[in-house]
Amino acid sequence: MSTFGVILPAAGKSERFRDQHYKKPFAPLADRAVWLHTVEKFVNRVDVKQLIVVISPEDRSLFDAKFSANVVILGIDVVEGGGKRADSVANALKQIRDDVDFVAIHDAVRPCIASKWIDAVFAAAEKTGAAILGVPVTSTLKRVESDHQIQETVSRANLWEAQTPQVFRRELLVKAFAEHSQASTVTDEAQLVEHIGHAVTVVPGSPQNMKITTQDDLRLAAEVLKILPRAKRQGPAHPFDDDHWR
Repeated sequence: MSTFGVILPAAGKSERFRDQHYKKPFAPLADRAVWLHTVEKFVNRVDVKQLIVVISPEDRSLFDAKFSANVVILGIDVVEGGGKRADSVANALKQIRDDVDFVAIHDAVRPCIASKWIDAVFAAAEKTGAAILGVPVTSTLKRVESDHQIQETVSRANLWEAQTPQVFRRELLVKAFAEHSQASTVTDEAQLVEHIGHAVTVVPGSPQNMKITTQDDLRLAAEVLKILPRAKRQGPAHPFDDDHWR
């Protein structure tokens, strides 16, 4: 069985979230921080051997004060990120264990991920070396100038919205970071792998696998969590059954 390491970037500035008390990953969602909901989807998988949460250095003291017990009991690693997403993922990638075959990067603020979608993208990565979740674009797309005037209507044919997890054979992802001199300018890891000429498979995901960006997204995520398909438990007793984790 292939082994997977999961990197959860949570080092962003959350500028669009506009909450004076919380950044997105640490905001309460159904009585638990957003990032803990996300960790929950991976921590008991028998194929996941390592979980890394990436946080901003400026959040370190508050994170440790609030979540240090969770980190210890979950057995996860915490890494400080950089100025850009790619810098944060690169920092975490250096800490991936040698016995991990594949690396999955999943946004810490996508808590509404179902196990069946993880199963599908993991399996695709095992076959092709690189796979991501995505959904076809269904809305009409407009290119808009800075004055808010429409410049053109863009065809949505063959356009997909990239989601996470994005999963790659570990050696492939390491090579992609090493060979791209402007890695910090890309917006996802698939783009790095594309740059070195390796095909990336897109696995159909779901609009329910939403990324929390605004306060409205947080409220919608609370409803989506109620209807997500439930997975059979793997491994030991579920670590979130105890109220002191919340």
